[in-house]
Amino acid sequence: MPNNARPPLIELCDITRVYGMGEAEVHALDGVTLRIETGEFVAIMGPSGSGKSTALNVLGFLDRPTSGAYNFHGTDVANLNRDQRALLRRNYLGFVFQGYNLLPRMSAMQNVELPLIYKGISRSDREERARVALEKVGLAGRANHDPSELSGGQQQRVAIARALAGDPQVVLADEPTGNLDTKLSIEIMELLQNLNKDEGLTIIMVTHEREMADYARRLIWMVDGKVDSDRLTAKGAA
Repeated sequence: MPNNARPPLIELCDITRVYGMGEAEVHALDGVTLRIETGEFVAIMGPSGSGKSTALNVLGFLDRPTSGAYNFHGTDVANLNRDQRALLRRNYLGFVFQGYNLLPRMSAMQNVELPLIYKGISRSDREERARVALEKVGLAGRANHDPSELSGGQQQRVAIARALAGDPQVVLADEPTGNLDTKLSIEIMELLQNLNKDEGLTIIMVTHEREMADYARRLIWMVDGKVDSDRLTAKGAA
């Protein structure tokens, strides 16, 4: 569990997110409080409509809470404007999505480089970062292949490499194995697990598959917009 003796990387304090008004009002998040330390691997689960995806959007600065405090590195970011949130995402976060989100007419290398262009990184530095990131995910030999020439598992590895190339402090993964069969899902989860263990990368993952959540070290279960339970997995307790 998180160490309460030091400031956490992430701290949500009584966060709410309300959509709509009056009779149409929906409390997607309803008083969520949690801490996530640097180097944790956290899985978030819950039934449909539990708030897990909304929580990930708030954590990733993609959505603003209606109320409450969100401290990132000790700074309250809950009320930042759109441009400020975009700057934080660019500099601190990496994203991995269920659908890969690769551009079909660009090679694996070019897809990994793309976010670095928006960070103003030089071409030579971009190429080097992309090369290293593809090596980390075991795709050094597929750098010049287009997505159509790659398997689903390989495409997800490219998406993970793209997230890693920006040197993020946190990777947010939204159903990263949702489009993969069991064998490929295990490969992706073992990759994420190794990045967390060997490089100390902080990973926060939403999943509906308990078998995939067991690769994390901590499991947060959400129900009706609230944290219903927060405990270590078998790997976290080992």
